Amino acid sequence: MKFLDEAKICVKAGDGGNGACTFRREKFVEFGGPNGGGGGKGGDVVFVAVDNLNTLIDFRYQQHFKAERGQNGMSASCTGRQGADLIVKVPVGTEVAAEDGTTILADLAQAGDTFVVARGGRGGRGNESYKSSTNQAPRRADKGDAGEELWVWLRLKLIADAGLVGMPNAGKSTLLSVVTRARPKIADYPFTTLHPNLGIAQIDGREILLADIPGLIEGASAGAGLGTRFLKHVERCAVLIHLIDGTADDVVQNYKTIRSELKKYSPKLLKKIEIVAINKIDVLTKEEIISKVTLLRKVVRRDVFAISAVGHKGIADLLRAVCTIVIKEKTQHGYIRKKASC
Repeated sequence: MKFLDEAKICVKAGDGGNGACTFRREKFVEFGGPNGGGGGKGGDVVFVAVDNLNTLIDFRYQQHFKAERGQNGMSASCTGRQGADLIVKVPVGTEVAAEDGTTILADLAQAGDTFVVARGGRGGRGNESYKSSTNQAPRRADKGDAGEELWVWLRLKLIADAGLVGMPNAGKSTLLSVVTRARPKIADYPFTTLHPNLGIAQIDGREILLADIPGLIEGASAGAGLGTRFLKHVERCAVLIHLIDGTADDVVQNYKTIRSELKKYSPKLLKKIEIVAINKIDVLTKEEIISKVTLLRKVVRRDVFAISAVGHKGIADLLRAVCTIVIKEKTQHGYIRKKASC
């Protein structure tokens, strides 16, 4: 299944049914008069977040959604039937934005969250409702109101406990494949990851949901490489795992480059708790590892993990640190993912 995290669709609520203009004309009935019923209300268009979807690919093949129209009023004082609501299922974590792309209408962050994006029109009044002592034979019946119609943007933001960020070829996909059952594409050239990948890692009987996003390079905020298109997928994470290629000549500069691009995208990402890890220590000497870890520690001012995703070194300690932070964040802030096991 192709991953699609953004789609523009048109939604149209049902129009209200027209009111009826009829009169009672029965033989041997002493009192006649108006008996036209009102029209039924049009159906609403409702977004519902569900667990069993993880992409917006369905909206590439269908961009128009229209709810049922209300039934017209009838004689014998019969009111028209209401139009059925149109339920549109979206993945958990979907953000609904207006056509301008910036105004946020709703954030469906939990399974079962609903949002009425377009309301159906009211049904028109029949001529019976206009009957009065001074107007005993009204011939007025109203048409139903039109249902709301608008274009909206759907943006999927993956809900994960931890997000993997870093330069291309830092080993993010390799780490994800080692600690989870995810099978992302892995190769020895940049930008092998073209869309985010999810996987569940287990440590000490607990589970952590990890999100791996395509690598960033300098100038990503201006569109270089894959740009910052996928950074929205780490906005909901409790912690960021900043993975750095230990074979790089200047690990400090690589770290600063990623932090700069995160700041340009959203200053909020800089406030997230960050765990820094140097990868590929299996091809470094002990002196090189100590030197690069020391340099990074002076910049980040916290502990730096030294790991090897291929060699399965230091991974357990890294996952334990991540799980500890995730538990703390959920306890303090009521973290958003309901099904997390940590």
